[in-house]
Amino acid sequence: MISRRDAAITLDVPLEMAQRHGLPKWMSEAELRAILDNPPPWLVQSRANRTGKRPVWVHLECAVCGYEEAARPKKWWPDFTYVVCVHHSPTEVPPVRTGCVRSEYDGVGTRFVGIADVEAPQASR
Repeated sequence: MISRRDAAITLDVPLEMAQRHGLPKWMSEAELRAILDNPPPWLVQSRANRTGKRPVWVHLECAVCGYEEAARPKKWWPDFTYVVCVHHSPTEVPPVRTGCVRSEYDGVGTRFVGIADVEAPQASR
């Protein structure tokens, strides 16, 4: 059995849309395969309206322990270099890349800190 959330991830639609269009809380793999093989009009329209700028779901994987989850990206998320579980010590996180400045963002997914290493501005001479 597949949860509605996992079906939404597979279909690449928001959970709210899956619920609004009647996907049950649990469905069989055969039912999901039938939707993938013969998408209903609402799914066809959703895919046609997609601008491609931001994904509906992103895959997050801890750079330290490998814990994974799918999450809906937020507008404020930059391009993360890494995501790590909040419980990891700073010494476990990969070091800042040479020539970069690190920023950390709390509240990524259900348990992550997002880490963005960006090139440091060059000093004027």
